[in-house]
Amino acid sequence: MGKLGKKARKFAKKNLQSVLKRKRQLKSMFKKKASKRDEKDEAENLEEDQIGKSSGRDLECENIEDIELDAVFSDESDVVEDDSESDGYLSEGSSCPYPDENGTESDLDEDMDVDNGGAIELLEQNRAICIELTEKKKKLERLQKKDPEFSKFLESYENGLGKLRDDENYSDEDNTSEDGTESPEKGTVNLRKGKLLTSSAFNLLCQLVREHRSISALTSLLNEYRAACHYGSEPSDLHDVALCSGLQDSKTFSKILIFMLQEADNIFREMLGISSSSCKKEAILELKNSSKWKTMKPLIKSYLRSTLFLLNQVTNSEILAFSLVRVRASVIFFATFHPLLRRLIKIAVHLWVTGEGTLALHSFLVIKDVASVFSSDCFNSCLIKTYKAFITHCKFVDPVSSKHIQFLHNSFIELCSLDVQNSSRKAMVCVEQLSKILQTGLKTKKKEAVKRICSRQSTNCINLWVSFISANVKDYDLQPLLYMIIQIINGVAVLFPGPRYLPLRIKCIQWLNNLSSASGVFIPVASFAMDILEYKTGKDNGKPGKDFNFSSTIKLPKHWLKSRKFQDKCVSSVIELLATHFAQWSCHITFPELATIPLICLRKFLETTTIERFQRMVKRFVDQVPTFRSFRVVFC
Repeated sequence: MGKLGKKARKFAKKNLQSVLKRKRQLKSMFKKKASKRDEKDEAENLEEDQIGKSSGRDLECENIEDIELDAVFSDESDVVEDDSESDGYLSEGSSCPYPDENGTESDLDEDMDVDNGGAIELLEQNRAICIELTEKKKKLERLQKKDPEFSKFLESYENGLGKLRDDENYSDEDNTSEDGTESPEKGTVNLRKGKLLTSSAFNLLCQLVREHRSISALTSLLNEYRAACHYGSEPSDLHDVALCSGLQDSKTFSKILIFMLQEADNIFREMLGISSSSCKKEAILELKNSSKWKTMKPLIKSYLRSTLFLLNQVTNSEILAFSLVRVRASVIFFATFHPLLRRLIKIAVHLWVTGEGTLALHSFLVIKDVASVFSSDCFNSCLIKTYKAFITHCKFVDPVSSKHIQFLHNSFIELCSLDVQNSSRKAMVCVEQLSKILQTGLKTKKKEAVKRICSRQSTNCINLWVSFISANVKDYDLQPLLYMIIQIINGVAVLFPGPRYLPLRIKCIQWLNNLSSASGVFIPVASFAMDILEYKTGKDNGKPGKDFNFSSTIKLPKHWLKSRKFQDKCVSSVIELLATHFAQWSCHITFPELATIPLICLRKFLETTTIERFQRMVKRFVDQVPTFRSFRVVFC
C-alpha cells in the first residue's frame, strides 16, 4: 500500500479517533512547560508568603469569619445523581418486566457498557429473551386455565392497554424534575386511566402473590402501590381518584400501603432465596448477574422508589415511623441502587433532625444500619450529613428543644463510635477549624469573631467532640485531638473572663473535668474555678426579671448580676466543680499539693463573706477535703 497524500494525512491527523485518543494520553502524561514570566510570578509569590510568615501575619485568619462550622466538609454525595432507569409504572402486559411487546429489551442493566463490536452479543441476548418469553407465556396460559377469575382480570387489563398502545407509545423514562419532585408523563397518566382496583380484585392479587408468588400479580400490586404513594402529588387537572390512582375507596388505599410495606421485603427475599435474617450486602451482590435478580430488579426498584417518595410526602409521624421501620428491613436491597441509597440517607437525616420521639429514633436507626452495612464512603456521607444537620439545628436552642438536641448529641456520638478512626479524622478537621476561629478572636478581638466563638454552634461543637473523646480515648489513640481540644477550651475560658459569661466558664470547667477523668491526664482547673469567687456582685435590687434556662444559655442578662440567684450560683458552682476535680485525684500522691492553694482561697473567702449560707456551705466543703486525703492513705 502506497503512502497517503498530503491532504489525506492532514485529515487523518485531525479526525481519526485513534489519533485523538493518543493525543489525550500524551496530554495527560506531559505537563506544559511554564514560561519565564510564570516562573518569575511564582518566585514573587513565594517571597511574599515567606515575608508574611516571618512578620507573624497569618493570611488565612483574614478570611476565617467567612467560613461556617457546618461548611467545613465538602460532601461529594450532595450532588444528586438521577437514576436513568424508569420510575413510571411497570408493564403489566407480560410476566417479564424487561422486554416490551416487540420482544426487544427496553431497560438494560445500568452497569452494562455496549460498544460498537457488541452487536453479536445483543442478538444472542435477544434470542435468549424470546425463549424466556415463550416459556413464561406458556406458564401464564396454564395459570389462566387453572384460575378463570384471574384470566378475566388479566383480559380487562389487556384491553385497556391495547387501546392505549394504539393511541400513543408508552414511555418508561425517568420523570424526576430538578427540584426532586416527580412529574408524571403523558403516557404514564393515560396508562392508569380507566383502571379501578376493587377490594375483591385486590384480595385476589394478594392471594396470588402469597400462595403462588405470581410475578404478574406482584407487578400489578406494585403499580397500585406507586399510585397510592403518589396520590395527591399529581397535577391539578387530575384530582379524580379514578384518573390518578385507580383506587375505589380509602380502605383499598390503606390496604395497599399496609400490605406492601409489611410483605414486600419477605416476598422479595423468598423469591431471591435470601434469608430473612440476612443483613449483609454481599447477599445481594452475589445475585447481581443471576436471572432471578434480572427479573426482580425492576420490581424491587419500583418498591424502593415509591417508598422513598412516600417518606418525602407524608407528614403523619406514625406513618413515617412505620415506613422507616420497613425500609430499614430492606436496607440491603439498596446495595445496587446507589442514587436511591443517597436519597435514603438524605431523607433519614432530615427526619432525624426535624422529627421527635419515635420518628427521630427510627430515622437514626436507619442511618446507623446504612453506615454499618455499607462501605466507608457511605459511613463518611452519613457522618458528614448528620454533623451538618446537627450544627445547623443548634443555632437556636430553647428549653423545649434542649431534650431533642441532647438526643441528637448522643446519637451522633453513637454513630461516630462505629468507626472511631475515621471519625477522629473528621473530628480533627472540625477542631482545627475551631482553633482558627479562636486564634482570630484572640488576635483581632473583633466583635464578629468573638461572637462566633461564644455562639451556640461553637459551644455545641466543642461539647460534641469532648463527648466523643471522653467515650473513646481509653480504647483508641486520640492524644493529638485531646490536647488540641484542651487548648481550645483554655483559650475560650481566658477570652471570656467576665461575670456575664459565668455559664460558659462553668461549661469549660466541666469539659476539662470530663476529659481529665476519661483520659487520666491531669488538667488544672482550680484557678478557673476560684476566679468565679472574685466576681463582684451588686446589691440585690429585688427585681426578678425574665426567667431563662441557665443550662442552655451562654451569657447572663445584666439584671441577673445583681440578684441573689447569681451569688448562690457562683458559690455552689465553685464547690461542685472543685469537688469533682478533687474526687478524681484524691487517691493520687500529689493530692495535698493540689488541694492546698484552693483551700487557702476558700478560707480567705470565709473570712471576708458576711452571708451565713455561704459560710455554712464553704466550711462544710473545707472540712470534708481531708476525707479525700484519708481515702488516699487507706487505698494507696
